[in-house]
Amino acid sequence: MHRFRAVIAALTLGVPFAASAAEITRIASSFEDDDPFDLFLDVGFERTQTRAKIVREQLRDGDATNVPEVNELWYKGVDARLNLAVAFGLWKDLEFSFKLPIVFQQNETWNFVSGTTQGNSTITNSCFNADGSPYSTTEGCVGRLFQVPQESYRGGLGNVHFGLAYAFFNQEKDNTKPTWIVGIDYEAPTAKQRDPSLDNTDPDGDRGNVGDRVHKYQLYTTFSRKMGVAEPYFKASHTIPVRGPGAYSNCDQSSAPAPGNLGAPYNCYREPWTRQETGIKAPSQTALTFGMELVPFENAAKSQKFTLDLRLLGNYVGRGRYYNELSSALRKLLTSDDYLQVGGQVGVTARAAEAFTIRASGNFLYNTDHLLTSESIGQDLNGDGTVDTAVGSPELNPTFDWRYDLVSRRFRAIQSTTFRFDLGATFSF
Repeated sequence: MHRFRAVIAALTLGVPFAASAAEITRIASSFEDDDPFDLFLDVGFERTQTRAKIVREQLRDGDATNVPEVNELWYKGVDARLNLAVAFGLWKDLEFSFKLPIVFQQNETWNFVSGTTQGNSTITNSCFNADGSPYSTTEGCVGRLFQVPQESYRGGLGNVHFGLAYAFFNQEKDNTKPTWIVGIDYEAPTAKQRDPSLDNTDPDGDRGNVGDRVHKYQLYTTFSRKMGVAEPYFKASHTIPVRGPGAYSNCDQSSAPAPGNLGAPYNCYREPWTRQETGIKAPSQTALTFGMELVPFENAAKSQKFTLDLRLLGNYVGRGRYYNELSSALRKLLTSDDYLQVGGQVGVTARAAEAFTIRASGNFLYNTDHLLTSESIGQDLNGDGTVDTAVGSPELNPTFDWRYDLVSRRFRAIQSTTFRFDLGATFSF
């Protein structure tokens, strides 16, 4: 069997750079003169935690130029999963892979920040309905957007991945060239649909599903070049989402009793507000990874090696309507603005023998500030240059909510960070 570098498959629902550094340079190759067949089995545990402060715009004194943001919530999301993967060579330097995540938990919590209470929070003292009409009771303006504190629970089988990769150059075969791999990873929408309108707050009840029902095609290229004890590498990828069958639409809630969660439910399924137009619009993503693998110890005779992996990560997440930090609380798909993720990763790999490797890594990402409720108010259908916002207007976006999509009432995620820990093993045959 030709020499390989250990890999732990890291499978995600939208982050395209969670895989270990060894995957960047590893390729399963079969029908070689000295190696008729390559097979890698990867098993790994992954835990990802995202934490963010959620603030909200608040109009002061009716002045549209005076819209400060007030602190509202601390958000925490925890995703723990078992990643299973198999990769084998179809031909020389041509690899096929199959990956499956088992999501143990995908839990979210919302709590007030210090200084914010039920009495002064804009979440528990909302003054409007979803259609923009005033909300009032004998007690005054005390409409509640959602319960705080709150926690939601989800889990189950994740989306299956299929991959195909080819090494145009392989340094193990030709030391005068680097390793250059081009591949595609296809994430199929096999997980059961996640319905954000369902109540998943009971820890003893049925957990919600985790599927977004979106096809994702990730095109990537990787380079690496071993130079003594160091092997610098680079990876670039772009993920293209395509809505799949059974994808969720906010208009699935159009028959809910008033006041409901949509601003203009009467426009649902009327042109141009088709189910596709009001449904999920997953964001495209573009990622860059720069790193270096250092080998302080290696015993080639016993196929033993210890490596240290250092990398820098960057990812651009485009604007889209999808499941974000407030979707489970507000019970609908929400439109988020684009943002950047930047950070780094440190990992170690220990190969005890040619057939067995273990690896651990941790990475930290900072997510730039971005709006979480940024739905467009509608479309100019008659060409007069403005959107008619009168009640009953066919130009109103049915999924727009006047309570939090309107400028001066929008929510934003700030101070957002993500930490991921991976621990796994690779078996090779």
